[in-house]
Amino acid sequence: MTAPLLAGLLRDLAEEGHGLDGLVAGLPDGAWATPTPAAGWTVAHQIAHLAWTDQVAADAVREPARFRAERDAAPDLARAVDDAAAQGAAAPPAELLDRWRTARAALATALAGLPAGTAIPWFGPDMSAASMATARLMETWAHGVDVRDALGRDTPATPRLRAVAHLGVRTRDFAFRQRGEPVPEHEFRVELTGPGGELWTWGPADADQRVQGPALDLCLRVTRRRHRDDLALRARGPDADRWLDLAQAFAGPPGTDRPATAAPRP
Repeated sequence: MTAPLLAGLLRDLAEEGHGLDGLVAGLPDGAWATPTPAAGWTVAHQIAHLAWTDQVAADAVREPARFRAERDAAPDLARAVDDAAAQGAAAPPAELLDRWRTARAALATALAGLPAGTAIPWFGPDMSAASMATARLMETWAHGVDVRDALGRDTPATPRLRAVAHLGVRTRDFAFRQRGEPVPEHEFRVELTGPGGELWTWGPADADQRVQGPALDLCLRVTRRRHRDDLALRARGPDADRWLDLAQAFAGPPGTDRPATAAPRP
């Protein structure tokens, strides 16, 4: 039986994928070539990337030894990601969408059937099934933001953001290490307003340093889909303030920060 936590994450992952699927499924073929905020990537590249990573994740669950061998033999992950996106984007949209549907269904089935406590190899540290589902939810949401931006659609705030925010908070130390900076010694207090006005919290209530603001804004920041100056996030303390500059919830290089559209912070 799938544990309640994993079952909930798989449900959220399916809903996130279904929402983005519904957005792109009705597009005319020409709209798949619409540029997104990710330099050089169209709508088709975004979906191709999700199809590739979902399939690779499913393979990592089902054939971990083969995944490790192929991962370790790949000289450049960033290049492999870009090549896979370009190759997938060249397919007809209907074929690409079907490929993504197949991949995300395969991943959901593989994760649901994984014995409890199994470690899944990935491009960073090994992951639990719940962590993999959370990471895939984060990435599906983040690339969905790019697609919606490209198409002039708003990104809705849903309760699924809680898992994305949680991953962002949990990867705080990784973000500092990724930039070669010292990891803060103590936890921060993070207080976010959820989509229904509820308060989501992490860390000690008496922490000296803290971050506050809308959950949507933190999720946009930790996925690096918005410049910090465009978000209503507030930091108290030098390390918390620096974290909002560095935050990233995904493996690999942080990439180029999105340009700010708002006035700089004072």
